[in-house]
Amino acid sequence: MSLRQTLTHLPRDTRDTLFLLFVIAWVIAPHASHLPGWASAVAAGLLGWRAWLAWHNRPLPGRWTLLVLLVGAVAGTLWTHGTILGRDAGVTLIVMLLAFKTLEVRARRDAMVVFFLGFFTMLSNFFFSQSLGVAAAMLVALLGLLTALVNAHMPVGRPPLTQAMRTAGTMALLGAPIMAALFLFFPRLAPLWGVPSDAMTGRSGLSGSMQVGTIAQLALDDKVALRVRFGPPGTEVPPRTALYFRGPVLGDFDGIEWRPLTYREDFRRGDAALAMAQLQVQGPALRYEVTLEPHQRPWLLVLDAAASRPEGPGLQPLMTPDLQWLSQRAITDVTRYSAESHLEFRHGPQAMTASLRAYTELPPGFNPRTLALAQSLRNDRSLVPDPSRDASPALVNAALERLRTGGYRYTLEPGVYGRDTADEFWFDRKEGFCEHIASSFVILMRALDIPARIVTGYQGGELNSVDGYWTVRQSDAHAWAEVWLPGQGWVRVDPTSAVSPGRIGEALRLQAPRGALGTAMDTMLSPGTLAQMRAVWEAANNRWNQWVLNYTQGRQLDLMRSLGFESPGWEDLIRVLGALVLAAALLGVGWNLWERAQHDPWMRLLARVHQRLARSGLAVPPHLPPRATAAQVRAHFGPAGEPLAQWLLALEQTRYAPHPTQGLPALRRSLRSLAWPVRSGT
Repeated sequence: MSLRQTLTHLPRDTRDTLFLLFVIAWVIAPHASHLPGWASAVAAGLLGWRAWLAWHNRPLPGRWTLLVLLVGAVAGTLWTHGTILGRDAGVTLIVMLLAFKTLEVRARRDAMVVFFLGFFTMLSNFFFSQSLGVAAAMLVALLGLLTALVNAHMPVGRPPLTQAMRTAGTMALLGAPIMAALFLFFPRLAPLWGVPSDAMTGRSGLSGSMQVGTIAQLALDDKVALRVRFGPPGTEVPPRTALYFRGPVLGDFDGIEWRPLTYREDFRRGDAALAMAQLQVQGPALRYEVTLEPHQRPWLLVLDAAASRPEGPGLQPLMTPDLQWLSQRAITDVTRYSAESHLEFRHGPQAMTASLRAYTELPPGFNPRTLALAQSLRNDRSLVPDPSRDASPALVNAALERLRTGGYRYTLEPGVYGRDTADEFWFDRKEGFCEHIASSFVILMRALDIPARIVTGYQGGELNSVDGYWTVRQSDAHAWAEVWLPGQGWVRVDPTSAVSPGRIGEALRLQAPRGALGTAMDTMLSPGTLAQMRAVWEAANNRWNQWVLNYTQGRQLDLMRSLGFESPGWEDLIRVLGALVLAAALLGVGWNLWERAQHDPWMRLLARVHQRLARSGLAVPPHLPPRATAAQVRAHFGPAGEPLAQWLLALEQTRYAPHPTQGLPALRRSLRSLAWPVRSGT
């Protein structure tokens, strides 16, 4: 007998169990890449064991066995993650619980628990990836779980799974308009809406490295990063645009990620004399006090540039060669220190040195169009009239002018960039937030053979009028550039200010990691075919990123404006959503009334009589025809039931009349005036 014939002749309980196990395996499978190895193996073993028990019709294991397995799973989670809280540990536990629950499905209630654990586990896949591939896989999982749920509510006989699947598909289609309305109009209130993150990971300050999008993630966080009080009283506070708090300086680029250059061994031993010697300050000193929130890093945030070390209890800070001040220990508690900065300064060598060449290096094979742009700028005689003379200032100004006049736009909702981020920014999207702009600008400068690097930190802040402190939040995280110019040293250039001097907008960080589909296809097809398929897939995934994952509050409000709202807010969204819900409710009521009208009125009248008979103590089967019902009425009520029996016979006669519906109004009226029989002796 073939496998298909074997499956066809399986008992219904076995068939339904195997189908449910297959759906659960499909739900759990995407978690395999981020679950601990033991958890994936245990889940697969438990599902396989349950399938073997169903196939051979063996009894389920006892509760003590399950208790031992559960204790082992919790212990394994604690051993692996150090906690049972948080995203990673929580997902590990929910997968284990789902697999364990399949081993004790003895009643319908147990099956319901499995279904809803499956729905929750399905949603948890989006904690790690919201890519198009994961979304498509979870749509299949949703239909599978709905099919199993519908099938469980069909206890009689052996209905085919295709029938339950059609019902589940119909349910999903009917619910799709409601889901679309909620997606479009449910208010997105950051940071509640966005890419899920691990609650146990915490949200520290700046990162020691930068991929495009990192700072936007911090901009989602409105927590305080530091507070600054300028003094003594009466000190003139510089404008907000001049407040650049210096953090990590990133000079090493591998095409994907920016990292700090590796410092020399003598600096790691505490020798910061080189950095101090290359810093020349000008103008009056600006004194201030910083209260730094813990960020688990050794960075001390100071205004550009502090020639003297910050002073604070227990601090022994050192300056790196790129002017960043570091503490000897990570900042794990609120730390207060005083500092002195000069907003006018020079630093770095005045002439080209071998060490500066590290700031002109670019990885091969990335951003070819940006390299071509640099070559065209070098060949422009209006910018470089004499190739023998250094034209770095003119080339820097040309790049800034391109940002000002080239249609570039500052936004914190640019979507997910691809591999060649600079090419996409300069030629395709022409929009981004500070780190997109700074990274693309520095790559162009290096392509022009001009030393350049990225500086990350915080820019701006807000004055608290109550206590006089300036509050700098994580939402003020920023990235700018520094270029080296002969005779000037390192010069700050903030390309974001060329695009948008106001630097306004709302932040949203999106990330779309490569899905499992793309990884699997790498080993299956030739490079040419794979490249073409990958291009199509990335285009589709980009559309998904832009129109679904990147449907942000800004785009939601743009939709409201297109619907005629001049200054939409969350109140307008609530009103529109309420109107849609009301319209859906009215539509449902209308559909219900129409559907009831389509039912056989003759059958509804007979059913009404059956209901009244049941209340009078005579329960008859709902399928019993009028003549048989009349016989039971006579037997139960005696002579008192004769008028009702005659009415039932008239109802039967009407059914077979040439025009059955014509006699029904008269029968309804006579039924209302009919004296309802009472059984003799009661």
